[in-house]
Parts: sequence; structure tokens; C-alpha cells
Amino acid sequence: MRGKKKVSLTLDEDLCIDIEKAAKALNIPKSQLARKAFRFWLEKQTETLMAKGYEEMAKEDKEFAGLTFHAQKEIL
Repeated sequence: MRGKKKVSLTLDEDLCIDIEKAAKALNIPKSQLARKAFRFWLEKQTETLMAKGYEEMAKEDKEFAGLTFHAQKEIL
């Protein structure tokens, strides 16, 4: 298992209060809440980038299909 590394963050006071409330409500340490939040954010970023890539690929595929369709139509 990987080791853990301690980090220091500077957060707005309001956010700190919200984090403390959430950790208390969930009955988990703030560090565990932070890990979950970071993982969630990273997963969402990855999903967003992948979706954008697929949309761009779909656009390119549609354009290519249109070109090949017209070329095949001319041949026939």
C-alpha cells in the first residue's frame, strides 16, 4: 500500500467551517473527507475531458463520413 503524505492547504474560513460540519455529520476525519473530495473532483475532470474528446471525435467522424459518402456517390 502506498504511503501517505501530509499537505498544508490555505482555505477560506467559511469553507473550513463547512468542512468541519460535513466531517462531523458523516462521522469521518476531515482528511478522509478531503481525500474523497479530491478523488471525486479528479474523476469528474477526467470524465469531462473524455466526454469533450468523444464529442470532438464524433464531429470529425461525421465530417469524414460525409466526405466518403459523397466520394462513393460520385463513384457509383
